Amino acid sequence: MNKTIVIQFIALTFFISLVAWGICAVFGLFGFTIENAAWLWIFIAICALSPTLVSYIVLKKNAMVKSFSEWVNNVFALKSPFRFYLLVVLLIVAYFLPSAIISGMGEAKPFYMFFVLLPAVLLGGGMEEAGWSYVLRPELDKQFGFVLSSLLVGMIWTAWHIPVFLPQGRIASLSWFGLFSINCIGLSFALGAIMKITKSVWLCVLFHTLNNAVSITLYEDSDSPLAIIVASSVLIVVSITSVLLYKKKKLLTPDDKQKEVM
Repeated sequence: MNKTIVIQFIALTFFISLVAWGICAVFGLFGFTIENAAWLWIFIAICALSPTLVSYIVLKKNAMVKSFSEWVNNVFALKSPFRFYLLVVLLIVAYFLPSAIISGMGEAKPFYMFFVLLPAVLLGGGMEEAGWSYVLRPELDKQFGFVLSSLLVGMIWTAWHIPVFLPQGRIASLSWFGLFSINCIGLSFALGAIMKITKSVWLCVLFHTLNNAVSITLYEDSDSPLAIIVASSVLIVVSITSVLLYKKKKLLTPDDKQKEVM
């Protein structure tokens, strides 16, 4: 694990988020909120895009990419075997189906809204994986293996959401945030499995984007603690099982076997 990259990425990502949130907080003291000052969304966007921005900065600084175009090509490398795209679909189903069974689907928005919102949820969610899955996750996986790295990224990801959510007043209670934390950890395992198996940042971006789009348009987010806990647990089990099957089928050299950590 390259500790320098990990420290730089986490520190700078949180720094940018906290500064942007701090600006919102200061303006809030003077009565400016996102309800009456739409331009404050610029700072919310900076919060949301901080992992993406820092990804390029850190990788360029450490000579892991030579140019912005190389970074873009690595993030949006769309060519992957069809079975890897099926893995993304499987994990989406594994996440939403249990919750839908327990708490119901709710009132879905018009189907076309799913496609209308895709660009927004790509920028406002999916592109986070240019940081979490491109930079942080692979480095932690080298040191701690799939399970522990997925747990660590899930915890870091949860903490990062605090300054993103605060200006919007979305942290309604400690119990709400506790369930959100469980949700983040479940999704982190799915994203970890995708990265472990496919080595594709793009497919992590795609999973994150589809997850947000389905949540907003085709599925009404459940407030049921049972639904959230069960859905996240199922996603963790399916993710671990997928990685175990992948490792079983993968032909490893003796050296590789020693390096692989679950």
